[in-house]
Amino acid sequence: MVAIVYQTDKRSGITYAYHSVSYWDKEKKQSRARRTLIGRLDSATGEIVPTDGRNRKKHEDTVSVNDRPDAPAMSHRSFYGATYLLDAIGEKLGIAQDVHRCFPDTYQQILSIAYYLILEDSTPLYRFEKWSTLHKHPYGKSITSQRSSEVFATITEEAKQRFFTLQGKRRLEQEFWAYDTTSLSSYSETLRQVQYGYNKEHDLLPQLKLALVFGQESNLPFYYRKLAGNILDSKTIRHLLTDLDLLGCSRIKLVMDRGFYSEANINCLYRDHVKFLMSVKMSLSFVRNELDGIYDTFRSFEQYNEDYELYCRTVRTTWKYAQKRPYKGDTLQEPRRLYIHYYYNIAKAAEDEQAFDRRLLALKQELETGERVPEHEKLYQKYFLIRTTPKRGTHVTIREEVISKARRYYGFFALITNETMDAVTALELYRTKDVVEKAFGNLKERLSMRRALVSSEQSLDGKLFVQFVALIYLSYIKKQMQVKGLLKDYTLSGVLDKLDLIECFEQPGKALRVGEMLDAQRQLYLDLGIDPPTSL
Repeated sequence: MVAIVYQTDKRSGITYAYHSVSYWDKEKKQSRARRTLIGRLDSATGEIVPTDGRNRKKHEDTVSVNDRPDAPAMSHRSFYGATYLLDAIGEKLGIAQDVHRCFPDTYQQILSIAYYLILEDSTPLYRFEKWSTLHKHPYGKSITSQRSSEVFATITEEAKQRFFTLQGKRRLEQEFWAYDTTSLSSYSETLRQVQYGYNKEHDLLPQLKLALVFGQESNLPFYYRKLAGNILDSKTIRHLLTDLDLLGCSRIKLVMDRGFYSEANINCLYRDHVKFLMSVKMSLSFVRNELDGIYDTFRSFEQYNEDYELYCRTVRTTWKYAQKRPYKGDTLQEPRRLYIHYYYNIAKAAEDEQAFDRRLLALKQELETGERVPEHEKLYQKYFLIRTTPKRGTHVTIREEVISKARRYYGFFALITNETMDAVTALELYRTKDVVEKAFGNLKERLSMRRALVSSEQSLDGKLFVQFVALIYLSYIKKQMQVKGLLKDYTLSGVLDKLDLIECFEQPGKALRVGEMLDAQRQLYLDLGIDPPTSL
């Protein structure tokens, strides 16, 4: 029989924990016990701290996530296939090593919570204890809700920045980085950054924002930042560039949507020699002016791309760069090279025009019936001539010139960049930005971030970081599934559930044994770029 016994040293007052294995002594014909030192009992936390018997913690020679605080005290069978996958991914991407270096005292708890968030799909953290008894995981023990909050509170800003730096160095500097923000609603009245602002999901709750940077080729995130909920996207660029510079990132290339456009931001990107690709509104005067010069010949056969069913044209122009120089008391102005890539979609143009006509018809009926909507007054004045007489009532006439001008740019969209590339390459690169949108979906749905269900700043910051770590694992798996064509036959949950069925058997003093594995399960590991598990 295996048990853990405690004994207090009367001289030092330290309580030591031992593995006690009972056996029958045939010579003395009595029960005996063999004891093996585990460590000392921490009176504050009740946890066993590994030691060599002289109150010194054992030195860790490896950072493998499979290292447990203590050996199994009894025979134990647990689910292993999915957590083994995460172990292997963590080693391959350097996540386990980087978390260990930045959080040496809590790295196993952080990884185990991240595993739980990935595998349990939105299940509350108070269910961790049940999951822990059924699965082999880095920490190897249960984590209560209170303990998880304590772990979150130990995650400092300095340690997070160090983790971002380590992960950033593992990414390709030559690749473009997709950058975007999302809103996270919250019921909390104590979180300082929870504010009312524009919510992309049209949620009426106050919110905070999360900014995320993804590698365009690796499809892996390596940086995030929490923002107040009322901050506009266009106000975040300067701070982003400063943060990336502090992290040691060079040769920065960003892909962004049109919410980040402003003259100040473009000037800032030029000033810092940052390559960028950005969507812009067709209502911008310089975008329309350049298009007007090629408008009549835009839809020529030579400009049609069959793969995307679009007409594509590129115009090289100049950006009027301006930089205020306080030390000289003047403003530097000079031209900078800029490319505008234009695209025209016939189906989208027809759809937009039809929707516009429906809107005009509804506005006209409002005017003629006298049921005017106060919020529509500017539209009435813009698109109609309105005459009202006592005999004939209200007579409404369309402003044809204004209507024609509005329809002129339907079906068009544009990208701007300071990097030399053709229109199709720019479009393909911009569409990889969808990886950020999918990541936000993973955060909100699978990693339980649709609502920020925490009440303190420390808990929020710590939980966000652990969810970010979990997101790196999820992003790798989804990228591999896409590359190998697994999305045709599996969902992400389906893959994890299929592997989760594989068991392992642990026994004191014995090597770990892996249970039966199907050929289909073995192939899933190989498709995900991981060697299948084997008995040790």
